[in-house]
Amino acid sequence: MTEYGRGPGSEPWHPEDPLYGDGGWGGQQAHVGQQSPYGGQPQQQYPQPQHGDWTQGQQSGYDQQQYQYYDEQSQQQYGQQYTGQDQQYAVQAPQQYQHQGGWEASGTHGQVPYPPDPSDPYGQQPASYGGEAPDFYGTEDAYPPPVPPSRRRPESKPEPDPETGWDPGEDRGEHAFFAGGGDGDDVDDEADSRSGRGERRGKKPVKSKKRRTGCACMVVVLVFGGGLGTVGYFGYKYYQNRFGPAPDYAGSGNGEQVTVSIPKGAGGWEIGAKLREAGVVESADAFVSALQANPKGKGLQEGVYTLEKQMSAASAVQLMLDPKSQNNVIVTPGERNAGVYAAIDKKLQLSTGTTRKLAKQEYRKFGLPSWAQRSSQIQDPLEGFLFPGTYAAAKGMKPDAILKQMVTQAKERYAAYDLPSKAKALGLDSAFQLITVMSLVQAEGKTHDDFRKMAEVVYNRLKPTNTETNQLLQFDSTYNYLKGTSNIHISEKEINSNQSPYNTYTHKGLPPGPIGNPGEDAMKAALNPTHDGWMYFVATDGVNNTEFAKTNEEFEKLKDKFNASSGN
Repeated sequence: MTEYGRGPGSEPWHPEDPLYGDGGWGGQQAHVGQQSPYGGQPQQQYPQPQHGDWTQGQQSGYDQQQYQYYDEQSQQQYGQQYTGQDQQYAVQAPQQYQHQGGWEASGTHGQVPYPPDPSDPYGQQPASYGGEAPDFYGTEDAYPPPVPPSRRRPESKPEPDPETGWDPGEDRGEHAFFAGGGDGDDVDDEADSRSGRGERRGKKPVKSKKRRTGCACMVVVLVFGGGLGTVGYFGYKYYQNRFGPAPDYAGSGNGEQVTVSIPKGAGGWEIGAKLREAGVVESADAFVSALQANPKGKGLQEGVYTLEKQMSAASAVQLMLDPKSQNNVIVTPGERNAGVYAAIDKKLQLSTGTTRKLAKQEYRKFGLPSWAQRSSQIQDPLEGFLFPGTYAAAKGMKPDAILKQMVTQAKERYAAYDLPSKAKALGLDSAFQLITVMSLVQAEGKTHDDFRKMAEVVYNRLKPTNTETNQLLQFDSTYNYLKGTSNIHISEKEINSNQSPYNTYTHKGLPPGPIGNPGEDAMKAALNPTHDGWMYFVATDGVNNTEFAKTNEEFEKLKDKFNASSGN
């Protein structure tokens, strides 16, 4: 074997290099007509000198060699001539070399060229001497030209990473997972092993584009970890909502007081939601459960409550049922405005008389109905318009705001009954007079049945045909309202000596205005009185037992019964 080509020897420069040798690797020569192991690619043939050495100028002759190949047509012709004629050509046709230079060799060794491969783009093209020959070493993936043994250098070690400066050394490279290795790495490694020698000599190793860093792995861990955490969180919430107990604080509070206003008609869930927003209870569900478990839970009313933050639901319910926790003003049916004013002053910690003075001066700002009267004889323009109920009255609130709530409630309730039309049907002049009748029924009656009979007594005594009392009501309640008392033992001399329009013993008809704030029962009774002919009534026990009479004779008997029970 020579230094620059394949001779008669048995081994090429590189066993896998398609540009060297032929299919005879392993000591065998290809025969005519057989398929080339290199896909039919034409092989370059080099002169084989029989003598001489490297100093005889072979390079110059090497550069100017011309190679001649048989094309596919001539190959076929050659085969026909070989089989059909008297074998004028030998099996091995010597190649002809033309030398233009200083090097000459005595004797050449011919090689039979292989037929070109149809799939080879260069197999159909004849090669000529000069620059038009195909360059098998000019591409990036081609093998580098061979180097004589005397000029070969030992293989260089891998250079350190230019970015990090880290040299992995032998068997210290990155793990396949972090280095981006995959299923295709084995194939790449095999290709690298085949081209390792030429790659190290011909070009610088290319840095892998599949490298994974620890940051990428951390991102993957965080994504999967976050997903698992989210699923676990919502799963726990679902379990708690469906099967777990409602969240609830423990104890009776942390000492920090808070005021909570509960509107009228609010149910357990709405109340629990307001308490949760205020920080009193931890959840509305816990409050609803505690409210249902308390036997007195249904008695919880609207109003303002002073509670503490972070209370257990059961403690919150218990405290709300205690009147001490309620910052409310409660207007009871039949209560006079004077009592309501005093209660507001007390709850708001105002000086006595503050709310009464404000009501007298600013009653026009509270939104009274248009049919409400403002006569100078009326003792209090707001009397009868502070509707019974529970109203918030916490410290820091203004009294006019509380009064306005009461008037608004009365106005709404009265509007629901259409009082102007009902007043005319009952023989009254206005809705304002109907409110006055309702207040009288509320003041004199004791029970629902009493209210209806009492309403009939009022209407019968107001009739012009009344000859029993001559349209005098003769109610102690009107005189007591005038005096601000609740005395049932009033002498005839005292009553007859007072000429106030609120004294129904001396003045016919209704008083100038209501004498209290009627409730729902009295309102309904005044709108639907009995028709039994009742004209008189007496509280025979002086407290709760009211008896009625149609004639004056029956009335006198009831008076005697009253006197006997009271010791007169």
